[in-house]
Amino acid sequence: MKIGLRTIKTAIAAPIALVIANLLGLESATAAAIITVLSVTNTKRSTAKTAWNRVISLTLATAIAALFFSLFGFNAFSFGLYLLLFIPLSVRLKVAEGISVSSVLITHFLASESLAPSLILNEYLLMIIGVGCALIANIYMPNTEKKIKEDQQVVEVMMKKLLAKMSDSLNQNAGEEVLLQECLSLADFVKQAQKRALNFEENRLWSPNSYYFEYFAMRRLQVKNLSDMLQVLIHLNATENEAQELRALFTFTSQTLAEDNDGQEILKKIDETYQRYRTKDLPENREAFENRAMLFHLFQLFQDFIEIKAGFYREIQR
Repeated sequence: MKIGLRTIKTAIAAPIALVIANLLGLESATAAAIITVLSVTNTKRSTAKTAWNRVISLTLATAIAALFFSLFGFNAFSFGLYLLLFIPLSVRLKVAEGISVSSVLITHFLASESLAPSLILNEYLLMIIGVGCALIANIYMPNTEKKIKEDQQVVEVMMKKLLAKMSDSLNQNAGEEVLLQECLSLADFVKQAQKRALNFEENRLWSPNSYYFEYFAMRRLQVKNLSDMLQVLIHLNATENEAQELRALFTFTSQTLAEDNDGQEILKKIDETYQRYRTKDLPENREAFENRAMLFHLFQLFQDFIEIKAGFYREIQR
């Protein structure tokens, strides 16, 4: 059985919250521990957001409960009216994650049949202690940037290999199905890498930077383009001359693909090749026409593949 870091943090922070609440002599001290359990999340930013939203939620809940308890008394009917208004307002104000916790604290007013300032302070202290211990528990987060950079290298190596194999299999009418499976595997890897990048960036409270997340988003789009290109290659039957020119483009890209490549050189080569194809004689029969159409479609997809990276490069240079 594997015990994760979040579990360890929760197991330490929740008892501490309970001890603090007991030392302060708060009523329903165990609620502080429960709030901590519910507030420790996977990243610093999400924990901070949860903590803030729950304090706002408690303020809203207290105001609504005070209104209905004052008008109709401390009973089930008033509590039902409170929920009827509190839940939709919480959703509207985007603090819905505080509905359950705040409502549990509101039941303390109901049980005590009191809205005394000391009891309201008691509930706020329970909330502050609970979310505060969760925030402190998440101060430490392992630095995963090294892993993110390794993911980048893996993705680029896999994409280079895939492009090289596409070049080798061009016009062979075999092997594209295997390459499609490799492309799907690459897509899954990039998706997981993007999730790791998001978690890394969510743990940088004071220096927000979405570069890694956007990088993998760019690569995901490119992998989708590679998949579309493979679908065309399965049916393409180019002439030997056309196959050689395509092979040269794929090979060049597989050799030069890199994080810091702006894509301009390969875009120029694509345009030159495209212009040469446009000067060729028109197709003489239906089969040749269909192949020419697929060829132009493939060029368009390949150009899109490179322009995705070129656009990303322009954005990060701003």
